[in-house]
This record gives sequence, structure tokens and C-alpha cells, in this order.
Amino acid sequence: MRSRDAIPGRALALGTTLTIVTLAVLVPLAIVGLTAAGMTGQRLTAALLSARALAAFRLTFGASFAAAAIDAVAGSYVAWLLVRYRFGGHALLDAIVDVPLALPTAVTGIALATLYGPNGALGKILAAHGVAVAYTQLGVGLALTFVGFPFVVRSVQPVLAALPAEFEEAAAVLGASRLATLARVTLPLLLPAMLAGFALALARALGEYGSVVFISGNMPLRTEIVPLLIVTRLEEYDYQGAAAIATVLLLASFALLLAINALQRRLIAARGRA
Repeated sequence: MRSRDAIPGRALALGTTLTIVTLAVLVPLAIVGLTAAGMTGQRLTAALLSARALAAFRLTFGASFAAAAIDAVAGSYVAWLLVRYRFGGHALLDAIVDVPLALPTAVTGIALATLYGPNGALGKILAAHGVAVAYTQLGVGLALTFVGFPFVVRSVQPVLAALPAEFEEAAAVLGASRLATLARVTLPLLLPAMLAGFALALARALGEYGSVVFISGNMPLRTEIVPLLIVTRLEEYDYQGAAAIATVLLLASFALLLAINALQRRLIAARGRA
């Protein structure tokens, strides 16, 4: 006799979920990969190894890694502040963290370009000290840092909230300094969550478009990012070239997420054995 499923409707829910994932995610991604696979070797090399494409890859990957690293540190600190302390404006700060997720990316780009442009409130001050942000690679990094910040905060915050403060208090009672407590007690427990936030921020940065195009200046070989290059190829009706470049970003994102997840599992397993 077949045993009845304790959760009614599981087969229907599973089938519906797989159908949605297949149609909304797997099929479009497969089409992109198949389009790129139809290119000849010479055509593929020309699309991926041109000076313009290589410059866009270097800027996109470099700025994305830098932005995600900054977010990992700053976001973890903000999460610590929100969990461990109560202060005036606590709820407001907690809400502000999610602003980059709520704002349309075009609005973010316009706001950053206006603020840090040559005539912007902060742009004028920085320009007086010889620092240009808008229409430079620094501006690209700033935009990517902005959009990835919430992912780290929201990844670390619940883990930190579940971490008893008694651990840190016990370390202090045993004579550990604040720095030693942070390095030997808190950070090892938070590291998997920080890596998850880093991976999410990095994946978001690699594919970011709207918030960057307004502040970057979109200059080929200088401030042009890969998503913009993909759009340019599509406007030129070079669909295979666009698909080839998009496939590189897709494979890079998958590889990074898989690597971070594997590292997380190892850290969690090592912590369990300890």
C-alpha cells in the first residue's frame, strides 16, 4: 500500500514550481547559450577578445569584486550596529538599508550622477581636491557598491541576531580584548553569512546596468561595462555577439556562486566538528 504524503498537494506544487522555473529561467538561459554555441571559433574569438570587450570585462569584474568586498565589510558592520544596539533612528536606518532594492536602477543612476557630477553637491567638493567620481571608473565602483550593500546586511543580520551575546561576554570575562573577541569568536561564526552576502552582492554587480550607465559616461575602453556592451551589440543586431558576452557573465556568476556555496559548507562543517 502506498503511504500517503503527510503534506497534501506536494506533487502539484513541485510540478508547478518546476514548470515556472523551466519556462522563466532555464529556457531563456539555454537559448542564450545555444545562440552563442552556434558561432564559429573565429567569430567567437572576435566577440570576446576584442580590445573593447576585454576592457569591459576587466572593468566589470574588477569593480564588482572591489564593490562586493567593500559591501562585505561595511554591510557586516551595519548589521552589527542594527542587531547589537538600540538608538534613536534605529528603525529609520533599518529601512534605509533596503532603499537600493526599492529604487528603480535608473533613479539610482540619475541620483548618483546628479550628486557626484561636476556640478553636484559632493562632486564640486571632491573636484576641488582633484577627485573625479562621475564619468570615471570610480563612479562605476560607487554605483555597484550602492546596489550590492543591502545583500550583505540582510545576509548577516539574521545570523548575528541568532548569535547569543553571551559568547562575546564570556570571551571578555576570560580576558580577551575586543579585537581578539571579534577575530576569534564573532567573525568565524559570521563568515559563512558574510560570504553569502558577498556572493549575492557580486552577482548583482556583475549584471548591473541601470544605476551605472548614468554615472559611468559609457566610454569604450574606459568606463564601458559588460551589460552596456551587450545592449550595444543588440542595437547593432549582433545577437550572437551579445549572447557570447552574456554567456561569459552567466558562467562566471554560476561559478562564483557554486564556489562560495562550497566554501560555506566547508566552513559550517568545520565549525560543527569543532
